[in-house]
Amino acid sequence: MKPHIISTISELRSFVSRQRQSGIRVGLVPTMGALHAGHLSLVQMSGEQCGTTIVSIFVNPVQFGHGEDFARYPRTLENDLRLLASFPSLAVFLPDVGEMYPDGFDLSVRVGSVAIPFEGEVRPNHFDGVATVVLKLFLASQADVAFFGQKDYQQLCVIRKMVADLNVPIEIVMGPTIRERDGLAMSSRNVYLSEEQRRKAVMIPQSLFEAEQMISTKNIRSATQIKQRIQEIIRPANSTADDISIDYIAVADPISLHELADIESLAVILLAARLGQTRLIDNILIGDILAGDAATPAERM
Repeated sequence: MKPHIISTISELRSFVSRQRQSGIRVGLVPTMGALHAGHLSLVQMSGEQCGTTIVSIFVNPVQFGHGEDFARYPRTLENDLRLLASFPSLAVFLPDVGEMYPDGFDLSVRVGSVAIPFEGEVRPNHFDGVATVVLKLFLASQADVAFFGQKDYQQLCVIRKMVADLNVPIEIVMGPTIRERDGLAMSSRNVYLSEEQRRKAVMIPQSLFEAEQMISTKNIRSATQIKQRIQEIIRPANSTADDISIDYIAVADPISLHELADIESLAVILLAARLGQTRLIDNILIGDILAGDAATPAERM
């Protein structure tokens, strides 16, 4: 049985109003479709914390830059609806571009310093587009809480900053990165990888897991040493330019995203790499492992 589908903002607001009249807490899971287990883990979290969940499916054109993969971004709506059918108390918000950006639409959110480095340098104006559509989804759904995955960590920081600075009355919850059995972070873009690229992509999480071990077992806190070791794993000395390229490796404060010279307590290690035309991102949070409480890499797979 397919979930309840809503295609307009007015219908979405009426739906949410009825939930509120019944005292139901409403959760929102924003997605661009091509759903996988990472998305579904957020839907599950929302179901555990909220009486009703809204999953939005909208490939947002304004967050794609020139030459990026908007046209070929995977669109698997029939399968997405099949995957969502097993979740109770769920509605799918499925707007078209004209609904989200009607004729005459001429405003956007301009994000600040947390969006400037890393993804912001590689994808100019990307986070302006993300913040704009997310704010529109927050206002349209009037949800109590929204769920985002850790894999897109800088995006999460941007959204949290927007919510705080603009006094948006919504709670933001982060779900953990969901990984394949070999550790690769689940992503809708993984389908672009060839078999050979897929085998090489596993070096991305492996490098992060080794960085964890350097910090937790060898007490190495130097960002330079950590980044150098990650680069050695992803791009060994015998690699060629066609293997894998690195956009950035960063060791940063987990809130401000200011880069750190040394890890004193909390940190996030972020990286982005390309295999052919496919660009993958990943990260790990450092904090609990300094106290010896983190799960091992094998436990996270």
